[in-house]
Amino acid sequence: MTPADPDLERFPRQLMAVLTGPEVAALLVRRGDMDDTAYADFVERLVQIGQAAGAAVIVEDDVALARRAGADGVHVTNGGAKALRVAIEALKPDGIVGAGAITSRHDAMSFGELDVDYVMFGPLGGKRDPQAFELAQWWAETFEVPAVLSDPDADVAETTKLATEFLAVSDCVWSTSDPVSTMAAFDRAAKEAA
Repeated sequence: MTPADPDLERFPRQLMAVLTGPEVAALLVRRGDMDDTAYADFVERLVQIGQAAGAAVIVEDDVALARRAGADGVHVTNGGAKALRVAIEALKPDGIVGAGAITSRHDAMSFGELDVDYVMFGPLGGKRDPQAFELAQWWAETFEVPAVLSDPDADVAETTKLATEFLAVSDCVWSTSDPVSTMAAFDRAAKEAA
């Protein structure tokens, strides 16, 4: 995941370095506080970088931008089931639609029934949600739709304890002095746990 409010000029080069080497399934481009124009420009720059590295590029809450920019899909955090249905109708079967902002088992089951490609538990940034780990583990053990645990405070050592199919990392990578080494360490830990 990208940081919420990166340096728009420097970040693309930094991202290229971080994505060189580690196996990254997807890159969620967070909107942060960017206005529509800045976010669209940012997404368009990162689509090429992410896809060239073999990652699916996912746009936050903007189906039209995802299509226009050639992104691989959209991550829906606002609007609930109605927004998910709109995204699914617009992007499926070729595009990826993920459900986020899930805070209960009920929400997870409701969203998971809508033909989404994954369900994400935990915040995109900020503080760790202690309930997210439990919900993600429950989901991964019970349902076929892949679970993503988003943990802004993730620790490399905890990677081996995950029962989910995917771990989304953000602040724990970008806030370090060396994001390249941090991401490489997460990649090594994930491969050892597999």
